[in-house]
Amino acid sequence: MQPLIDFGISLVIVLQRMGEWVYPIMTFFSELGSEEFFFMAMPLIYWCIDSALGLRVGFILVTSIYLNTIGKAAFAGPRPYWVSSHVRPLWAETGFGVPSGHAQNALSIWGMIASHRRRIWVTLLCIFLIFMISFSRLVLGTHFPHDVVVGWLIGGALLWAFSRNWETVENWLAGKTFVGQVGIAFLVSVVFVVLGMVVYTSLIDYQLPQDWLTNALRSGLRPDPTDPTAVFSTAGTFFGLALGVAWTHQRGGYQAAGPGWKRVLRFILGFIGVLILWQGLGAVFPRSDDLMAYSLRYLRYALVGCWISGGAPWVFKHFNLTTS
Repeated sequence: MQPLIDFGISLVIVLQRMGEWVYPIMTFFSELGSEEFFFMAMPLIYWCIDSALGLRVGFILVTSIYLNTIGKAAFAGPRPYWVSSHVRPLWAETGFGVPSGHAQNALSIWGMIASHRRRIWVTLLCIFLIFMISFSRLVLGTHFPHDVVVGWLIGGALLWAFSRNWETVENWLAGKTFVGQVGIAFLVSVVFVVLGMVVYTSLIDYQLPQDWLTNALRSGLRPDPTDPTAVFSTAGTFFGLALGVAWTHQRGGYQAAGPGWKRVLRFILGFIGVLILWQGLGAVFPRSDDLMAYSLRYLRYALVGCWISGGAPWVFKHFNLTTS
């Protein structure tokens, strides 16, 4: 591992010497690979562009974030600016580095979009975005090359699994009752929580090396790589999305049809609901490391997921925002 770290440090230092003009460009591409961006893009696709693609993007996004969360805890790898004081911390993170979440999410999500659309210009654009998002993480001092490669491998495997099995699983679930579909979704989310907490339990006594901590604090953000809250966020979001999809399916499904002005209005109204549940409840619910806080976090993200896939489409239909 040390040779990979040494090589990575040398490469990142060389890339950062390209000049400060490149930093805003790399920051822009990193934003396109952030979880916050995808959580805006996913409902935009589902509500306003292509509901079938939106569901695929939503579920592969949540699954990718979950796998990346437990993968970081399992590998417990540092970030370049933690290891070397010669690397500038141009993008601060609190968690471990490997695998790269930006690289993994970019390949799985933009790859899903490319495989669904199957148009040459869409494919080329997605490949470009996957590369630039991943490359930006090196320039910003946030990831080693091996972090990116591992992220690509996991993202590619996830994309293959989703593309190969989506219709099979969809048809299998279609034969279940509403209660059965909800029960399966809840069981999967419980497995997410249990497996995630098993992995994070191994980090109970973990102490970040002092030199890593000292270097990391140059970014102004203190590392907290043993925080398991993302496990509950992703598990809750997964359950909420599945619950909303099952509920919407019982009422005839949802299609992102209608004129442009209705699509814009749908996104505005829908995203206001997301902000109320996501940020509003986030300001009210306690933030701590006890069971109650984790349970409320699961609930908050379940409500966000359910609103995206079920609540908002119901509102759109109720106010006649889905027809031409």
